Amino acid sequence: MIVQFEALTKIYESKLRIVAVDGIDLELKQGEIFGLLGPNGAGKTTTISIATTRTLPTSGTVRIDGIDVVQHPAHARRLIGVVPQFNTLDRSLTVYENVYFHCRYFGFSHGEAKARALELLEQFMLSERKSVYPTQLSGGLAQRVQIARAIAHRPKVLFLDEPSAGLDPQSRMAMWSAVQQLRKDGITVLLTTHYMEEADSLSDRVAVIDYGRVLALGSPEKLKQTFGAQTIFNLKLKSLEGLESLIATLQARPDVTSAEATADGLRVIAASSDGLLPELVQAAAGYGLRDLTITEPSLETVFIQLTGRDLRE
Repeated sequence: MIVQFEALTKIYESKLRIVAVDGIDLELKQGEIFGLLGPNGAGKTTTISIATTRTLPTSGTVRIDGIDVVQHPAHARRLIGVVPQFNTLDRSLTVYENVYFHCRYFGFSHGEAKARALELLEQFMLSERKSVYPTQLSGGLAQRVQIARAIAHRPKVLFLDEPSAGLDPQSRMAMWSAVQQLRKDGITVLLTTHYMEEADSLSDRVAVIDYGRVLALGSPEKLKQTFGAQTIFNLKLKSLEGLESLIATLQARPDVTSAEATADGLRVIAASSDGLLPELVQAAAGYGLRDLTITEPSLETVFIQLTGRDLRE
């Protein structure tokens, strides 16, 4: 295994004792794309920060290709590339210079750094922008430059922390394509995300985490099969008075897994929408149905079944 997390724990002691990471055990295979999926505050970024030597764990270990990141941080940093949540490109350097000087920092000669920088700019379709400064780039282009810079020294593992945050749909798709190319190059990728479609599209395996703990682990398809991902109906209602009777009626149906009141209406989880949808709309009309959203079986429905809340909560 190229990356190993063993009983990893991080506790922040202050007026409130916060357990950010609570005994995580994970192993990443060489060349796979591995997703850490969870809502904001689940412990994803803290886990990445420990693995990339930016934060010390309270207990437990992280090993990159057998190297303990706490005992040998300098050695570990040569094996990893990091793309943080926020743009960290040097604004005083051009796109080419950002990649070139990264190579020089890792011991490349002038000729090697120049060749590697030009190679990556071509790979990420940035050659025409090599003389542009980061402030002149869109969010999607800047993210591609950050990924190119992060892998310039040929690391074995790339950590991507919320790579799609703030990107428009078109830029997000371009970023996904760039990440998928890394798998072909043999680079192991660990990405954190709260976008279920991102984890589903990119990841060979996914760990669903919340409150610093791993709730489920496996391929996206395996998780959906194992946890019987179902269809979720969220109804916004004008009136919640007497909703208990509707909930009881729905819970009596064999095709309904659960029905529960929410802050502004009703949430129903069912094995299928066949036959249920028209009856649900008709019944909810008596409570002043304002809106209805349907979430088809996905990693998000797996997460809701495990935790009872949305990924974005």
